[in-house]
Amino acid sequence: MTNHLRSHILLGLFGLLMGMSLTFIGFADFGEVHRMFTFADLRLLLVFASAVTLIMAGYAVLARGKNIPRKPMHKGVIPGGVLFGLGWAVTGACPSVAVVQLGEGYLPALATMTGIAAGVWVYRRVQARYFHWDTGACEV
Repeated sequence: MTNHLRSHILLGLFGLLMGMSLTFIGFADFGEVHRMFTFADLRLLLVFASAVTLIMAGYAVLARGKNIPRKPMHKGVIPGGVLFGLGWAVTGACPSVAVVQLGEGYLPALATMTGIAAGVWVYRRVQARYFHWDTGACEV
């Protein structure tokens, strides 16, 4: 088995485990996410906050003693975060959850995926034409 194939299998298994976890804790259920955003049920919010805290601690341990340069925050981060949050609140799904919902057979997730694709398409054109911000590199 080649390294490339092994890598794809491991990433696929990780994605499957992540999708099962998201479904199990309720992040793929629109009703659960709605209750989180309306503060009717704080369970998901606490799970989310705990995960963010755990990851922050992990990064702090990994970065200990290393001089990691900080990237400047450009003006689009705040409006982009607000748009992302609004989209998440309206659809009940962030991009990974929309994929999980599709896997569960939840057809409205197709509209969410279409919105995600359209948003990325519009952002690339608007950013390249008007803003020219250095967004860094996310390529592997």
